[in-house]
Amino acid sequence: MKKFVMAALGGTVAGVLATTQIAGPLLAQESAKTSNVYEQLDLFGDIFERIRAQYVEEVEPGELVEAAIQGMLTSLDPHSSYLSPKDALKMREQTRGEFGGLGIEVSQDEGFVKVISPIDGTPADEAGIESGDFITHVDGESLLGLTLDDAVELMRGPVGSEIIITVVREGESEPFDVSIIRDTIELTAVRARTEGDTVVLRLTTFNEQTYPKMKENLEKLVEEAGGMDKVNGFVIDLRNNPGGLLNQAIAVSDAFLEEGEIVSTRGRDVADGERFNAKPGDLTGGKPIVVLINGGSASASEIVAGALQDHRRAVVVGTKSFGKGSVQTVMPLRGEGAMRLTTARYYTPSGRSIQALGVSPDIVVVQPRRRAEDEETDEAPRRSRSEADLRGSLNNDSLSEDEIKQIEADRAKADTAAALREEDYQLAYAIDILTGLSALGPND
Repeated sequence: MKKFVMAALGGTVAGVLATTQIAGPLLAQESAKTSNVYEQLDLFGDIFERIRAQYVEEVEPGELVEAAIQGMLTSLDPHSSYLSPKDALKMREQTRGEFGGLGIEVSQDEGFVKVISPIDGTPADEAGIESGDFITHVDGESLLGLTLDDAVELMRGPVGSEIIITVVREGESEPFDVSIIRDTIELTAVRARTEGDTVVLRLTTFNEQTYPKMKENLEKLVEEAGGMDKVNGFVIDLRNNPGGLLNQAIAVSDAFLEEGEIVSTRGRDVADGERFNAKPGDLTGGKPIVVLINGGSASASEIVAGALQDHRRAVVVGTKSFGKGSVQTVMPLRGEGAMRLTTARYYTPSGRSIQALGVSPDIVVVQPRRRAEDEETDEAPRRSRSEADLRGSLNNDSLSEDEIKQIEADRAKADTAAALREEDYQLAYAIDILTGLSALGPND
């Protein structure tokens, strides 16, 4: 018994010694790290004081500190940044749906300002700015080396004033200037219409208006069509939608799903991860859906496209999306400012991260580039002759007048669809898919 106790005690002592031997170096390392951080903070304080006392011109201490904070955040990734009180206010206005500017969503790519997407109906959109364009100069002043917020600030100005931006575009041999008149940007989150028997829901952004406006427009158009039985399907157009609020992306996805995961977020700490699931209820009653995406579809748009694609609820058509798969949390700071910090990545229901990869469409359809005015032609396509054009041809006696009228109406629809291909090839393709599925009839 005494031997047993002694052995047990010996084991305990050995355990304590082993723990001490392991923990000691770890504690020493942690202490060294903390000491190193304090040394670097002392270095920062030393540099700050020398700049304030010896720089060739007098500087505002507050601006120095803000610049240091901004540098610290922007060194992390392109989406983390410091928001001054003025910028924080503008961001809140933007999420409500109205702000001043050109109407483009931008990011920074290796020091250059890159257009994620122009916003529908804005000055930038009307001036022909495209997703993927690089803006190198504003009114002749280079943007290289500026922070994204500083570059955006250069592009802001009084409503009605002119700005000239220099653009580098893939496929163009030389940079070119674009003149844009600044305007107040009132975001119309949802534009909706019917094309034949298809309801087209164009979502331009994800702000506080997106889900309620989408639901309102969807129900209105279905009612005008004569009920859900008269609708062959829905197109959700997310092209050039730069994203926005996560809760709106979840609500929009939930509108078309009966169950299952919509999106999950995972931060550095596993315990901080979240999963968002759909609730029963599909606004379309299970009708076929086609989602349109392109290189300007980012963030919240990719959540919707990825969720509907993974659940096989929609066919995704277009080109690869932008690939912004990170979550930014806006944290209020003292003095009315705020900090935008990347805190997590988001994942589609199948567990894939789209960060830097984007959502790949099920069917790749490239939108033809806009033709220049000098390339356009007024020459109408020559109408082909048929049996009915021949003199003395026999009449078709197998159809009633009503049936002939129906055939003519169907031909008119087909002609309208053909005209849409010239105007918007990707949308026409999406509608063709739904028309084809409708012709096959219900699966059940």
